Amino acid sequence: MRKSVLIVEDEYIIAADLKMTVMSLGYAVAGMANNIQDAVALVKTTPIDVVLMDIMLSGELSGIDAAKEIYSNYGIPVIFVTAYTGNDIMEKAIETEPFGYLIKPYTDKELYSAIEIALDKYEKIKQLTKINKWYENNYTSY
Repeated sequence: MRKSVLIVEDEYIIAADLKMTVMSLGYAVAGMANNIQDAVALVKTTPIDVVLMDIMLSGELSGIDAAKEIYSNYGIPVIFVTAYTGNDIMEKAIETEPFGYLIKPYTDKELYSAIEIALDKYEKIKQLTKINKWYENNYTSY
């Protein structure tokens, strides 16, 4: 089963290009959003394996705000895809515990690698969480 990707990008041409690239790499595009509200609405209603998130979105809230909400409330890994590399932006992005940070322009190979590493890391986190819960349920009384 193909993994599904949500694209959150407010520049239409970049979003359309990213969609074509994601599909050519063998992933399904679960949806596209150009703001945080639409992204969260899609996350609530659509099976999504990973989010590609631009940091600078139109509106009051940034991609960093969206990533915080999406990962903390829905547990979906986020990869930032951005042209912004300043230290202040990077520090804020790191606080959201992203699964990747891809700087525009990027190659198809870089995008593929970022998605695959994020998906693998997320699966390992889920496995560790499951093991920890099992351990807590079975061995906390000792």
